[in-house]
Amino acid sequence: MLGLIAFLGTVLLAGCSKKEKTSEEQESSGAETKAAGTAIDPNTVATVNGTVKFSGTAPKPQKIDMSQDPACKGTNTAENIVANGSDLANVFVYVKDGLGDRTFDTPTQAIEINQEGCRYHPHVLGVMVGQPVNIVNSDATTHNIHPTPKSNQEWNESQPPKAAPINKSFARQEIMLPVKCNQHPWMKMYVNVVKSPFFAVTDKDGKYEIKGLPPGNYTLEAVQEKLGPQEMKVTVAPKDTKTVDFTFGGAGAGGR
Repeated sequence: MLGLIAFLGTVLLAGCSKKEKTSEEQESSGAETKAAGTAIDPNTVATVNGTVKFSGTAPKPQKIDMSQDPACKGTNTAENIVANGSDLANVFVYVKDGLGDRTFDTPTQAIEINQEGCRYHPHVLGVMVGQPVNIVNSDATTHNIHPTPKSNQEWNESQPPKAAPINKSFARQEIMLPVKCNQHPWMKMYVNVVKSPFFAVTDKDGKYEIKGLPPGNYTLEAVQEKLGPQEMKVTVAPKDTKTVDFTFGGAGAGGR
């Protein structure tokens, strides 16, 4: 009888000692058991590229007065629409649909967000779900990084000058997730969190390129922070290269 009582006590004690996992721990545990990425034959992959244009006369960049903080060097310009002539920079282009139930390995290499000149570099960023993001402060002033997501966890952290990087990741897909600095209200950027590696951000010439696509029928979406999203259909054959161009602010989009 004494042995049975001791056994039951041990079982109850073990049950009481189990700690319920937090939602973050559950997400982490799920990530650890995630299936390996779907294999794609590298001998069949295709490329989609193109240029994003602004139709008409782009608005002049708004001047920003940063004199409230001497470390921010006077004036700057807003980045909400950056056009080099008719070429539109900072547009996020990604494969929105067509990948089916394929899964993809999460990159282990961290993507960097740098705060320099009291601006975020880059202004628009693409990362995969769960990919490490390192946030660096290269300025001689304190920043306060504050993402305001709809689907991901909101956080708000201060980072002194030249401090150690802040290491983060995003657990759910979300397009144009805003990030601001509570210390410097003009500082804004956008993080795009997606489930596949098939995305790009247009450069100063409005160009983008998405490589490694398996053959198939896809929906591409191009998103600009002020001008919204546009979608285009594209079909790629093995070893194919297709050009899909987008136009914002006027007659619409075109692709071939």
